[in-house]
Amino acid sequence: MKICITAEGNNLDSQVDPRFGRCRYFIVVDTETMQYEAIDNPNINAASGAGIQSGQLIANKQVQIVLSGNIGPNAFETLQQAGIEMVSGAVGTVRDVVEKYKKGEFKPTQGPTAKAKFGR
Repeated sequence: MKICITAEGNNLDSQVDPRFGRCRYFIVVDTETMQYEAIDNPNINAASGAGIQSGQLIANKQVQIVLSGNIGPNAFETLQQAGIEMVSGAVGTVRDVVEKYKKGEFKPTQGPTAKAKFGR
């Protein structure tokens, strides 16, 4: 399964970034092999629409789940429309968060967990 974790750095030992739309990196991980792709977030300094644009970027990577510290309303709607499950409240390293996810320690987020323009 492919999942995406927001990260402050470009590897599995990086800390989870608490922002979705304006995170520094997206780490797309294959949970079976732990192979990953680090994606520089081109929307980190977007004047507006960072959540929507980041949501579309991740939807194009065909991930099933996004794990982040928080997810704003525009990103939530974009990801939901793409059929991507979301988990908020993730903290620690990307590697630790993936392991916790695999153990079933997270519950899906039912709505946005940050206000619009969070992380600006």
